[in-house]
Amino acid sequence: MEYLELIYDLIFVYIIGRNNSLLHHVVGGFVPLTTFAAYALCSLSVIQIWNFSTYYINMHGRNGVRDHVFLSVNMYLLYYMGEGIRLHWEYFQNQYHYAWALILLNIGLQYALELRNPHSPMEQRSIRRMMAVLFGETALVLVSVPVYNHTGVPMSAVPILFGMVLTRLFADETKAEMVDFPHLTERAMLFVVFTFGEMVIAIASYFDGAFTLSSVYFSTMSFLIVVGLFLCYEILYDRVIDRNRTTTGISYMLIHIFLIFAMNLLTTSLEFMQNSGVALWPKTVLLIVSFVLYFLCLFALQFYSKPECRLPAKYLAPILGLAAAFVGLMLVLREQMYWNILLSVVYVGFVCWRIWGFSRLSE
Repeated sequence: MEYLELIYDLIFVYIIGRNNSLLHHVVGGFVPLTTFAAYALCSLSVIQIWNFSTYYINMHGRNGVRDHVFLSVNMYLLYYMGEGIRLHWEYFQNQYHYAWALILLNIGLQYALELRNPHSPMEQRSIRRMMAVLFGETALVLVSVPVYNHTGVPMSAVPILFGMVLTRLFADETKAEMVDFPHLTERAMLFVVFTFGEMVIAIASYFDGAFTLSSVYFSTMSFLIVVGLFLCYEILYDRVIDRNRTTTGISYMLIHIFLIFAMNLLTTSLEFMQNSGVALWPKTVLLIVSFVLYFLCLFALQFYSKPECRLPAKYLAPILGLAAAFVGLMLVLREQMYWNILLSVVYVGFVCWRIWGFSRLSE
């Protein structure tokens, strides 16, 4: 189903762009807390949908008519989710949540239909567990609509956490042989690449054509940051991750949910750096949090590295030390954007160099 999966991913590219636009609405130099909360919840819910779909296709996809129909229905419903991502999200939350629930129900029904096919008792148990996760999350999404309408209390985080926690609890290594881990890693990599595409588009605003020293400096630095971030992931994917191991890959995919979320934050952070309408504190803190979360997720993927590429302790201390220095200097120099962006380049470059260093342990 490779071709259909790629088209499916393009819908998520559209939604990522819609979602990132939420953070462009700045009030008094700050992004309102309610807007940021909506941004975070929309990001995580959409990435989780992609995760559920990818996992089903990996274990039970047959590239048949049924798979195409169900995936196409989800693509259609994702447009409604995308259109529900707006500044005044409270007026569109019914549309967003109903589409979200129907997508989860759609994936759950695919598992239910899969029970008709011959499976071992272990496979049947795995299918029923995923049905419980998906139908349970569907119910929570639907319940959150009347709760918000009558009380004003948003519950969107509850179904997301429910799905993540139960998926992890139900991760049984006895079903690892059912999972095509190379396919999972490839699908995750492609989603990361598409997300980098959004980042590449975002930094285009630095290339304003003025050719002043300032514009050339900032465009060069922003480009180096994006290239460095991409190389960090590329080296990890190509040289460190053991893509042929036997594993369920549950944690691998969960880590990617937060990795892609961090990349979306980085995209917005890079846009904020040259936006004088954003106050220094939120601009600086968002950039710091984005970098730290991104690299934290990258190093968490070490659990799936080749045995000879395990991160030695001697590599960890300098990385943690530099991270602490980076955070401190960014806060101290928050008013100096020239130094801020240079520090970001140095930090990304150093981490990339260290990842390259321990990736060569397999040679």
